[in-house]
Amino acid sequence: MKKDWPNSRNDLDYEEEQENALHALEQFIQENQIVTGPEELEALERNLSELLDQFHAVIVGDVLQRSIESEPVKEAVAELIECHPKKLKNQGTVRVMVRTASGILVPVWVSYYCRKCDGRKKRRQKGLYGALAILGIHERCTPWFASHISETVAVASSIAEAQKVLSGRGIILGIKRIRNLAYRYVERAKAVQKAESYQIGESVTGRRVVISTDGGRLRIRRNNGGKRTAKGRLRYSTKWREPKLLIIYVVNSEGKMEKQFAPFIDGTMKGPDALFALMQYYLRQLSIEKADRILFTADGAKWIWNRIPDLVKALGLHAGQVHELLDFYHAVEHLGKVSALRRKWSKKQRKTWVTRQRRLLLAGEVDKVIEAVQVLCRGRKSKEIRTERDYFIRNRHRMQYAEIASLQLPIGSGSIESAVRRVINLRLKGASIYWRRENAEVMLTLRSFYKSGRWNLLKDMANSPLSLLAA
Repeated sequence: MKKDWPNSRNDLDYEEEQENALHALEQFIQENQIVTGPEELEALERNLSELLDQFHAVIVGDVLQRSIESEPVKEAVAELIECHPKKLKNQGTVRVMVRTASGILVPVWVSYYCRKCDGRKKRRQKGLYGALAILGIHERCTPWFASHISETVAVASSIAEAQKVLSGRGIILGIKRIRNLAYRYVERAKAVQKAESYQIGESVTGRRVVISTDGGRLRIRRNNGGKRTAKGRLRYSTKWREPKLLIIYVVNSEGKMEKQFAPFIDGTMKGPDALFALMQYYLRQLSIEKADRILFTADGAKWIWNRIPDLVKALGLHAGQVHELLDFYHAVEHLGKVSALRRKWSKKQRKTWVTRQRRLLLAGEVDKVIEAVQVLCRGRKSKEIRTERDYFIRNRHRMQYAEIASLQLPIGSGSIESAVRRVINLRLKGASIYWRRENAEVMLTLRSFYKSGRWNLLKDMANSPLSLLAA
């Protein structure tokens, strides 16, 4: 619902606006309407919703204006400006239209801070509205509205679909505006996270923690340049890339994931080192050194296991705390590959051999499995079988499944496999879906926090005025 607002602070009386909105609502109630069909009922609810939204907006506008002019907010603004990395100057009070949770714009008058005008460029540098930042208002949207838009983008299968969902709720925004709000929401949260200026406020002291990581697949679009196509389109390539994902969760005495502790899921497009830096950030925040037991579990990817010793050292963990485990089901998969290389075996012989070795693995008899694979290293496929044998030799110390099971810890990495499917495969991967790298990074973050049940953590970081200091 669009409304004309005065340009001057003196011309706006929020008390009068509230009375008008309340009067319109009372008139609607006094009409004593009845409905005789679904269409009339829908129209009734829509009209009532619009009146309530208008009433909601003018109340929010009034509270915002009084808050901006209050001493506590003024003091917080002064502290923010003083701590800002750039020297900012008050350029006076300006009118700003703020979008409330219902999507309605309301005006507030607030001081604008920016650097001095650059004489050479003849323009002001980018600044900020200090009071709005203190109240969590970025991109001229209230925290609730920005969170709602970003969460809808995380849930929907595309931004166009998110636009339709929002439109059905009476929020009319363009695709570009929705995309910018969601992407900048993540940018602010990541700035706070990178500066490590926000404390998660949770600990895994005395608990048993499982950490797992893996990669997915999606296609990244890159413009090739050069001559355009006959239809005037840019030429581009779409190569497969591997987004990296991590999960950190707590298990109970039975080895099952604790429901009271929401897992941490996050990821990156920037490679293994960036992922392990992210993992180190979360583990430090959770005081991982105070955990009872820590289990690292993953498949056999060398990029994972080669970095864990340095991570353990950086976190100050001792050997008795840490266990490394190769996902049992990946190990069984490699046994299947070995049996498949014995071309003369029947299907029954392959199944029998794999079942026998599988039981040996569960019993912790890794050396016997290696010997069994070694026996098969003959004939035309000996080279391929030796490759599989080396896989078991390389990961021998990570196959103590009996010991891990006795400690009531999981022997598989199904949690990260599930996370890859829910976060990456169901949103970022698909036929004719191509991403720019920076956009894929944003969507990866949105989906990770939403699917892990940690949306409030992302919201707190994105709404924090610390993002202005960390940027």
